[in-house]
Amino acid sequence: MHIYNTLTRRKDPFRPLVAGKVSMYVCGMTVYDYCHLGHARVMVAFDVITRYLRHRGYDVTYVRNITDIDDKILKRAEENGEPIDALTERMIAAMHEDEARLNVLPPSQEPRATGHIDDIIAMIETLIDKGFAYAAANGDVYYRVRKFTDYGKLNNRQLDDMRSGARVDVDVHKEDPLDFVLWKAAKPGEAHWHSPWGEGRPGWHIECSAMSTCCLGDTFDIHGGGPDLTFPHHENEIAQSEAATGKTYVNTWMHAGAVRVNQEKMSKSLGNFFTIRDVLAEHDPEVVRYLLVASHYRSAINYSLDSLVEARKSLTRLYTALEGVDADEQAVASEAAERFTAAMDDDFNTPVALAALFDLARDLNRAKSDQPAEAPRLAGELKRLAGVLGLLQQVPETFLKGAQQQVALSEEEIEAKIAERHDAKTSKDFARADAIRDELAALGIVLKDSREGTTWVIEAP
Repeated sequence: MHIYNTLTRRKDPFRPLVAGKVSMYVCGMTVYDYCHLGHARVMVAFDVITRYLRHRGYDVTYVRNITDIDDKILKRAEENGEPIDALTERMIAAMHEDEARLNVLPPSQEPRATGHIDDIIAMIETLIDKGFAYAAANGDVYYRVRKFTDYGKLNNRQLDDMRSGARVDVDVHKEDPLDFVLWKAAKPGEAHWHSPWGEGRPGWHIECSAMSTCCLGDTFDIHGGGPDLTFPHHENEIAQSEAATGKTYVNTWMHAGAVRVNQEKMSKSLGNFFTIRDVLAEHDPEVVRYLLVASHYRSAINYSLDSLVEARKSLTRLYTALEGVDADEQAVASEAAERFTAAMDDDFNTPVALAALFDLARDLNRAKSDQPAEAPRLAGELKRLAGVLGLLQQVPETFLKGAQQQVALSEEEIEAKIAERHDAKTSKDFARADAIRDELAALGIVLKDSREGTTWVIEAP
C-alpha cells in the first residue's frame, strides 16, 4: 500500500509503527455552528480510509477531536445569549446526526479540548522548560518559532517568507511576529482555567498536539485534516509536539481536497455556503456521499446540481444491477476485487475502485439473464466491495423508488416551470431563470432552448 505524504510530497510505502495496527488522528470540528460541505468532505474521506484499512485487516484506532473552546465559540455563545456548553453540546449532537445520515462511522475516540486542559498545560510547561516557549507579561504564553529549526518542513516554506501567511495577531508582547500563542489570558467574563500563568484558556494549535499524543503516543502513523490546515495549524502542531517530546510527531500526513460550488470557492460572502443539513434536506444522503467518494480524496470536488444528478444516475445504475437478486455476500476471490484492492492500495484511488464496481455491475446484469446461478455471487461481491466505501447500504427497490419519485412531476407542472422561467428571462431576472433550470436539472429534467422555444426531456437515471 502506498499513501501520498504531504510531508515528503510523494507516495510512500505505508509501514505502520506496529505491524497490523494503525494509529490515526484527524482534526475535527470547532463546534460553534452546523457542519458544512467542507466538513462532510473530510468526514467521508477519512471514513473511507478507515473502512478500507480495516477491510485490509488492520486494527485501526481512529481519533478525531472536538474543539469545544475557541474564539469563535465564545463569540457565537455571546451572540446567542447562551452558555458555552449549551452551544457546544447542541452543535455536537447536530454533527453526530449529520455523520449518521452520511453513513460515517463514529471514530474510535472523540476527545474534547476541555477534557485535556491538564495535558495542555503540562505540554506548555515542558516547552517553556526547554526554551521553546515563554510567558509574556500580559499572561499569554507564546511559542518561539525560530527556536524550532525544522519549522516550515510540512509546507516547504522558509521562515522569512511566512509573515504574510501567518494567521496570528500583531502583538507587542511577542518576541517575534511569527511566534504563536499557546495559552491566552482570559478576558473579563470569558471561560477560563487556572494555570501557572494565571487564568486563561488554551490556544487552538496546542489543543491538537496534546490530545493526539495523549490518545496515540508521542509518534503515530497518520495525521489528517482539511486542505486549509497545513499552514499554520499542522505546521504548528509539528513544532510543538516534536519540541516537547524530541521525537518524530507523525509519519504520514494526509489532506483532503477542497469543496467548490459551481466551480467557485465555497464562502458565505459569495452566497454559496451550504451546511450538511441544508443539502440533505433536498437530496438523498447516499447520493451526496457518492459525490464525495467519486473524486479522489486529495482532489477538489465541484458541488453543483449537475454533479448531484450525475451521482444519482451512477448510484441508480449500481442499484438497478442489484435489483431482484438475493445477494450471497460471502467473500470470494474475483478479478473485480483484485482491481478494487489495487486501486485502493494506490493512495485510496476511489475513482478507479468505483470503475471496478461498475464493471462488476455490468457482469451482474448479464448474469441475471445468461447465468442466473452466478448472479447472487456477483451481487454479493458488488455489495461487499461497495460497503467498503460506505455505499449500496439500502434495499435496491427502496432507493430506486425514491429516485423515480424525484422526477415525478406532471407534464403540466413541468410546463408551468418552463413558463415561469420564460417570464423571468423576459423580465431580465436571469438569476431566477437559472435557478428554475437548475431545479429541474436536479430532478433529471433537462431543458433545451431553441429559436422555436423550450423543450424538455427526462434523462434516464
